[in-house]
Amino acid sequence: MAWFRKEKSPRRPRAERLEIPKDAWEKCEACDHTDIREKFERNANVCPTCDHHRRFRAHEYLSLLLDAGTIAEKDEELVSVDPLQFPDYPARLKKALANAGDHDAILTASGKMDGMPVNLGVMDFAFMGGSMGSVVGEKIARLGQRSLEKKWPLIIISASGGARMQEGVLSLMQMAKTSAVLSQLAERRIPYVSLLTNPTTGGVSASYAMLGDAILAEPGAVIGFAGPRVIKQTLGQDLPEGFQTAEFLLTHGMVDQVVHRHHLKRTLGQLLRHMSGKPAATGWTAP
Repeated sequence: MAWFRKEKSPRRPRAERLEIPKDAWEKCEACDHTDIREKFERNANVCPTCDHHRRFRAHEYLSLLLDAGTIAEKDEELVSVDPLQFPDYPARLKKALANAGDHDAILTASGKMDGMPVNLGVMDFAFMGGSMGSVVGEKIARLGQRSLEKKWPLIIISASGGARMQEGVLSLMQMAKTSAVLSQLAERRIPYVSLLTNPTTGGVSASYAMLGDAILAEPGAVIGFAGPRVIKQTLGQDLPEGFQTAEFLLTHGMVDQVVHRHHLKRTLGQLLRHMSGKPAATGWTAP
């Protein structure tokens, strides 16, 4: 009888195919640890296995350091042009805008850090290697002027390969331009803190990046003017192990402190309050 038997219907193959998005996984450049992208993002893009500090975008630094609801970007209308008619420069700029999604190699903003008003400039390596052009210099100069007017501390986070070759001498002039504004801050005793991230090289390291009242660096960041290969060829000898890393510069007195990304906001807030003579933030406890 049919009700004593269980008739099985043929199993139909699944029509849909589950696919994992290509960008769902990321690999650490230092130890090859592979993990889901969201896990890296939740950890401020620091590898959970080897603690390698991977590159961080400019807008991510803004969110990490400034209090929610207080961020106000500045000078967004400034964009790079081609003053020297350099070959293929307009195409490079167009490609950089498409890839980075920002107006240039630096984002500038004002906001509050644990309730204390600050001006913050963050370079973005994703835009033409964070190269310093006229717009970068102008944005930093304007940010410095705002700090002079309001007597707010200034923070600049550097990530750059140096001057932008497509703008020639106009790019090199930004070294003097930004340094002049920073000297005015020093004269009026308005704190300026420089944070060096991976990499900070060339004309940037030779100007505003190394002029801070306090100079901090992220672990493992490459910091220097010329590259190790050029220096090695010039000196004609092997370089010390770890040469041009943040830890090497700390040992030799070029950097004041190497700070983990997870501790940046707390360290910067404590440092700026000490330099400004302001009381500690409510609820803050010593580490």
